[in-house]
Amino acid sequence: MIRVERSLSRTFKEFIQSSKAGGIVLIVCTLVSLSIANSTFGPAYLHFWHQVVAGLSVEHWVNDALMAVFFLLIGLELKRELYNGELSDLRNAMLPMLAAAGGIAVPALIHFGFNGGTATQAGVGIPMATDIAFALGVLALLGSRVPASLKVFLTALAVMDDLGAIIVIALFYSTDLSFLYLLGAAAVFAALAAMNRLLRVAALLPYLLGGALMWFLMLKSGVHATIAGVLLAFAIPYSAKEDDEASPSHRLEHWLHKPVTFLILPVFALANTGIVIGADWATELMSANSLGIIAGLVLGKPVGIVLFSFAAVALKLCRLPLDLAWRHIAGAGLLGGIGFTMSIFITNLAFVGQAEIINASKMAILAASLAAGLLGFAWLKANGAPLAGDRDPDTMDYESGPAA
Repeated sequence: MIRVERSLSRTFKEFIQSSKAGGIVLIVCTLVSLSIANSTFGPAYLHFWHQVVAGLSVEHWVNDALMAVFFLLIGLELKRELYNGELSDLRNAMLPMLAAAGGIAVPALIHFGFNGGTATQAGVGIPMATDIAFALGVLALLGSRVPASLKVFLTALAVMDDLGAIIVIALFYSTDLSFLYLLGAAAVFAALAAMNRLLRVAALLPYLLGGALMWFLMLKSGVHATIAGVLLAFAIPYSAKEDDEASPSHRLEHWLHKPVTFLILPVFALANTGIVIGADWATELMSANSLGIIAGLVLGKPVGIVLFSFAAVALKLCRLPLDLAWRHIAGAGLLGGIGFTMSIFITNLAFVGQAEIINASKMAILAASLAAGLLGFAWLKANGAPLAGDRDPDTMDYESGPAA
């Protein structure tokens, strides 16, 4: 058996580093938001986010417009993974894809078990998602104490996890559909794809202008407007050459990392974590919806990820990278329970107009994400050491088959 060694791309290393710093910024913003919301300034702080500007509240502008840029970055990262990353080879892709499927299905089933047939059943999508910035931020804190392949595996898993969440949002959290506007958005996407594939337009501006129009049409269609960000990512030209600075997709992803990490996600945290912790907070955390969220993220995520990964390897659909053991997959599963951004995002869609349920759900998400992050960090610090032969944390090794 031989090894094939491949260096991590510069874009991927930048992504890991920005996730580490971004996770710290998100924690600070969340603590600030929680502190203000539970102070004498709380009512004024919460009122600010609900002020209407140009037809939408400030909170809606953040969640519908700014987060569309976040979804654009997610789409670009997914595209990079499909072309150059872990998902570019089907055999390598099967492990994180199936792990993500388990990390989506098991938490959803757990939440449904607690809430099926009740008023809070719509929250079934909340524990499905993994927060890429936080999960990779925790992993980045461990540095070379974990294998490089684990960083790649968790990235691919989280990206596929977010893709699953995006599909769930599009299919199950759309309201009052307008097929005319939806058809208009589809026509704009088709035009952008034709600019790429047929006309070979490489300038970014036409795509960004078309993306803004597609966002507006999506907003009016009833399908959540952030989906336009993902569609735009797949319309923008991409070079199959790794780290190709002439590629519009590569340039845009590079430009978006810092604004998304240090502006958009922090503002999202400030707008959505103003959680009022009342005297009955313990009772709220014991509600069926909150228990479904907490159990789904803290237990369902690692169980689903490990179980589906083990089944995939046992059925010989894929294999573990040579520098990973099952203890590493278990650690990734624990970190997968950090829901935060996407879980909060789905909460806002699942319980529109139900402020008390949204508040309790967000509290459960924060509690579960904190627990998952601490458990994942502690587990990998104790059990995540690279296997013998994993010499360099900036390289990753794969089994390529029997030696000739």
